[in-house]
Formats: sequence, structure tokens, C-alpha cells
Amino acid sequence: MSEHLLLAPLLESYFRRRLTKQRNATPATVASYRDALRMLILFAAARLRKRPAALVLEDLDRDLVLAFLDELEEKRNNTVATRNARLAAIRSFFHHVAAADPASFGVAQRVLTIPTKRAHIEVTHHLTDAEVDTVIAAPDQRTPRGRRDRAFLLFLARTGARVSEAIGVNADDLQLGRPHSQVLLHGKGRRDRVIPVPQDLARALAALLRERGITNHEPRPIFIGAHNERLTRFGATHIVRRAAAKAVATRPDLAEKPISPHIFRHSLAMKLLQSGVDLLTIQAWLGHAQVATTHRYAAADVEMMRNGLEKAGIKGDYGTRFRPTDAVLQLLNSI
Repeated sequence: MSEHLLLAPLLESYFRRRLTKQRNATPATVASYRDALRMLILFAAARLRKRPAALVLEDLDRDLVLAFLDELEEKRNNTVATRNARLAAIRSFFHHVAAADPASFGVAQRVLTIPTKRAHIEVTHHLTDAEVDTVIAAPDQRTPRGRRDRAFLLFLARTGARVSEAIGVNADDLQLGRPHSQVLLHGKGRRDRVIPVPQDLARALAALLRERGITNHEPRPIFIGAHNERLTRFGATHIVRRAAAKAVATRPDLAEKPISPHIFRHSLAMKLLQSGVDLLTIQAWLGHAQVATTHRYAAADVEMMRNGLEKAGIKGDYGTRFRPTDAVLQLLNSI
């Protein structure tokens, strides 16, 4: 067997050259691909009863990769989306293998033919304006923690930022002194975008910066945790869950909704859509790489119309291209 089929040199060249230097991958991408390949190697070592360092490339054949993907879903209870993300990392590595070592092209080609799995796309959950306001108002404004929590919830709700974008914002990313305030969000895949900041959020952020003694030009995190370090993803989730739990006392129906930091992003998207904003604008606002990702909000809006008509006693198979002209007229006439 050729020494070029050894796994270790190919892995090293993949991470040191292809991902870092040639693809200029972000640290988050490198970490995600590293974790996926680490899991695959540990699975292969256990299945073949070899030490990880003793594995060769031919051990990672198509059948083993398929068995690994099955285990992700069946034993680890990973979603189809997570399974596909792991497969994307594996395919990226084998693209490198095919280019770096012609002798291993056959092994790589068989793995690269593994298709991604189609996932069922559920209706997007979101909150109404009143529900969003209730959650934002839940933190106790008499305490520093409560004021920080409210500002963070308001930031998620008004900007539609991902959690990673919200906790990554620094004071120098803000422009609050302009007639129209704005914030620079550092999105996935190094796709930065500028988002307008409404007046209520601008006031909350300005008050938070004053309380912490930070000026707009300092590269310091806006949202910090209990130990004055940048807020983590876990901390952000805890803030949302704590506020949601308190908001249930005011609106008991919130207990039935899966409230997470991401639901504010969905809620803003639905609000923009229902206000007549086109999908391309929403795509740019949210930082989606493809408009197909944004299209699910339009599908969710159609589902809302269908549910409303069925509750009113107007039933039918409307499909995804639902045009409720006659049904809506019936509903309006019945009111």
C-alpha cells in the first residue's frame, strides 16, 4: 500500500493547507469540520478495533461512512440537518483527498457519491408582536442584570440577529449618534451586514453603554456575563428562557411555544413579510446566503392563512400555491 494512503498526512494537509490557507475558512467552520472528522475517526477505530493513529484511508470507505451517518441519526438522535452537515465535512475532506493523492481517487469517489438526505421542513414557529413585547418586558429593570437582559432581548427582536452575531457585537460596531442608528453584524462565512437600529433599541443600548462606562468607539463587547466576559451562547439561551418563564405568568399561552433565542429572528422575519417587505430584502436583512432559506417564511405565512380558514369552517386542499380568493371572500362576508 502506498504511504500516501496513510490517513494522518492527509488530515494534516487538509486542515493546514486546504481549509486554512486555500479556502480561508472561518474558525467556526474549521472547528465544525474538525469535530465531524474526529467523530468519524473514533467511530472507525471502534468499529475496526484499531487505534485511531493506525487507521489508513481505505478504512474510511463508503460503507463505513454510511454506517457512521446512520449512527448519528439512530443512536445519537441527530437531526437530518446535522447528519447532512457532518456529511458536508466528510465530503470536503475527500475532495481534498482526491486532489492530493491520485492513488486514492477511487476511495474518495465512492464516498463523494453519498447523497445528502432530504429533511422535512416544519412550519416556522414565531411570536406575535404582543408576545415578543411581553418577553422583552419580563426582566426586572431595577437590577443591572435585568437591564442587560432587556437590552439583549430587544437586540434579538429588533435586529433579527443570530445568537453568535448578537453576542459578538462590540461597542465600535454601533453607530448611535447618526440620525438613523445602525449596527454592524458579523455574519456566518464572513458575510457582514449593516442593520438599522430602531429608537427603542438605540436608547436601551446607549443606556447600557453609559452604565458600563463604555464609549461607542471601544472594541469591547456590549453584552457580558456574570464574570465580565463576553456573553456565551449558553448565557444567551439562559437569558431568553428566564424571561420566557417569567412572561408565562402574564401570558400563559407562551408556555406552549418553543421559545429560544432564534425565535426572535423568525418573529421579525414574519413581521417584515406580513408588512409587505419582499423576500430579497428579508434575505439581505437576515444575512441568508440563499433566498430559498428565506422562502420558508412565505410558506409559514400561507400555513397561517390555511389554519385561519379551517378554524373558520372553510376547509379544502389549498396546497403550497394557495390562492384564497373565494375562501377569503366567504370569511370576510361571515364577519
